[in-house]
Order: sequence, then C-alpha cells, then structure tokens
Amino acid sequence: MTNNQTLTKTPTSKLPVKIIALDLDDTLLKDDLTISDYTVSVMQKAAQAGIYLVMCSGRTENGILPHVRRLEIAGTQAGRYLISQNGTVITDLHLRKSIFQHLVPKEVLLTVHNVAKQHGMFTLVYGADTIYTQEDNEWTQIDVKLNGLKMEVVEDYEKFLEKGHPKILIPGDPEKIQEVQKELKAILKDTAEIFTSKPYFLEILPKNCGKGVALIWLANHLGIPQENTMCFGDSMNDENMFIHANHSVAMINGLDHIKNMAKYITAYTNHQDGVAHFIEDWLL
Repeated sequence: MTNNQTLTKTPTSKLPVKIIALDLDDTLLKDDLTISDYTVSVMQKAAQAGIYLVMCSGRTENGILPHVRRLEIAGTQAGRYLISQNGTVITDLHLRKSIFQHLVPKEVLLTVHNVAKQHGMFTLVYGADTIYTQEDNEWTQIDVKLNGLKMEVVEDYEKFLEKGHPKILIPGDPEKIQEVQKELKAILKDTAEIFTSKPYFLEILPKNCGKGVALIWLANHLGIPQENTMCFGDSMNDENMFIHANHSVAMINGLDHIKNMAKYITAYTNHQDGVAHFIEDWLL
C-alpha cells in the first residue's frame, strides 16, 4: 500500500468511541511481546476517559492476563473484560467468570482431528491456563512459548475432545496448513469458522463466532451502540472484528487484505506503538 493510499485511511476529526477491542500479537504488543511505557500511559488515559479497553486475542484468558496487568486497568470498569480464544469466550475479571462462551461441537472437533492425522499433523485445544494435545513436539512448544501456558499430553485425547472446546487448532508448516484448510472448508462447509491466525496456525471455531461477534455482544451488554465500537488488528483472525466494528483500524504492518477492509490504518507499526499513537491522536 502506498503512502497516498494510507493517508486516505486517516480520520479527519476525533472519533466518538466508547469500547475498543485490541488484538495482541503484531498489534498492541511490540515484536518482543512487550508493551511500552508510552502505550501504558495512553491506555490509562483512555480508561480514565471512560473508554472500555478489551484485549481480544486467540490466546486463552491466562495468556492475556499478564498484558492486562501491564496496563494496570484490570481493577477499573474500563479494563474489566477480556475476549479470549478468538471470540468464543468473554471473561468478567471482576466477577472472575465467563459471561459468554460457545463450544465447537464434538463432531466437528473429531472431524478436524482426524483430517489433521491423515495429513501427519495433530491438534491442540485449550483450557484457561493449559494447552492440551496428543503429542509434544516443536509446534506445541511454539504455542507454549507464545502464550506462556502449561502443556499437557492427554492419553485418551479423542475422548477428551468429546467434552467440547471453544476452539481447536492445527499447527504446522504453512504450505500444509493451506492444504488442510481447503480440505476442511470443503468437508465442514458452513458448520464452523475456519481461518489462519498465523501462517502456521489453522483455527476452527463454532459457527457464527469470532472476535467481532463477541465485541458486539459485549457492547450490547454494556449498552454501547455499534456506532461507538472500534477494533485494532492485523491478521485473518481479526477479519470478523473488521466486519462488525464501526471503526476498524488496521495496523500498517498488517496483511493487505485487512488493510483493504479497514476504515483506518495506523501511521506506525506495532513495534512503534501504532495503537497508542492512533488513540492519542484521534480519541483523546
């Protein structure tokens, strides 16, 4: 995208936003998975202004909490909620419980698992603080390191899948991921949401679920009109937010597809505090 194209996706005046869904990886977080002091300062000002700041990630609750704590807003009304597992779970941190949750049906979970096995791959499912899998290997460890969660190998994994889970993930080589994605879309059709959150992570969610669906549900729960919703994101698991949020903001370092969908584009990358600069310039 050229600089001129980028400039056409800059607001012309302050935006009336009351709730913001914030993707983490390659969006709010810097490349080293940290949050700068500058970003913390801006987010605290936004919270003081009464704007709900909702971290919205494919990570589980415990994978998100350290970043909520970094902003020091968890005890405030503005930092009360988080959206995890790509929009399948919403947690109220004050009540310490989920207020919204959808599970992938066991038939879909088993189908995904069996297709993965046919391709010599495997699947992962998640608890609040644990990644569950049938085997431990390099791909599992990538997810463990990224999310900061424990890992547990489940002996009777297929029976474990029958309980139902908010999402199931297939990690692996990006080329093989593309093959499996195409096959699963043909098999599952419209019974599940299928997308890549990273080139090496293929995720399957319940039908009609996603970050954007969760954002609008939470906005309605709080009495906030859709016109006052905003999201920041960079990748395909953020597409659902860009469909549903009124003010969609793509990271300049994001995928071209997401930047094309967005109403606005940040002037700076995630590593340059792009989210904080945008909020300070156009909301505060």
